[in-house]
Amino acid sequence: MGKIALLFAMFLLPAVAIASVPVTPVTPLAPVSKELKKQLLGTPVYIQIFKEERTLELYGKIGNDYRLLNSYRICNFSGGLGPKRRQGDFKSPEGFYSVGLSQLKPDSRFYRAINVGFPNEYDRQQGYEGKYLMIHGSCVSIGCYAMTDANIDDIYHYVEAALRNGQPRVEVSIYPFRMTDSNLQRHRNSIYYSFWQQLQPGYAQFVQNRLPPSVSVNAGRYVLNGPLLSMPGSGSALALTETK
Repeated sequence: MGKIALLFAMFLLPAVAIASVPVTPVTPLAPVSKELKKQLLGTPVYIQIFKEERTLELYGKIGNDYRLLNSYRICNFSGGLGPKRRQGDFKSPEGFYSVGLSQLKPDSRFYRAINVGFPNEYDRQQGYEGKYLMIHGSCVSIGCYAMTDANIDDIYHYVEAALRNGQPRVEVSIYPFRMTDSNLQRHRNSIYYSFWQQLQPGYAQFVQNRLPPSVSVNAGRYVLNGPLLSMPGSGSALALTETK
């Protein structure tokens, strides 16, 4: 029995270590040059959103990891920090989402729009409701992440090119703030604190290895599986653990 317990602990250790690594403040990286960015149109991309910092970061895959293509000011979002729970609460969602080609709206009344896929599996298990939660232009928000038209043009262009070039889905990680230990401590009295603790491992993993986190949902909680890697024989496409 002692040997069995030891082996079981050895298998569990890597997952526990990933989830418990302290996250210290990280200086945002400078984006790649404009010339290199142009060459990367069609590469797999990844998006991170930080509400408190009003920042959307677009990453592109170069070699085996993801580099910052550009950082954009979020023109407007609504409802403050915390997840979206119901239709009409005017909150912008938080959590781990993914975007397929059918979620792109080139003719949106808010110029261009990317449907983030709310509610995802986690949201549905919590009983959260809502629809048409977007990243879009026009700088107006009633629950979406609104950008300037020029910025959504750029973001949309790279997301669409990645999906048409073989990336099955683009991952979108939406955080209330940069998920450092000091920021979590600052918000320790929030009613959303336990939820935000579930988000931190995904943020930490990307900081560590520059690969989008693979996240699933188990018993109503986000579970970190590991980084998303290229699928054998699929070129630049990414392997996903969950389709939303």
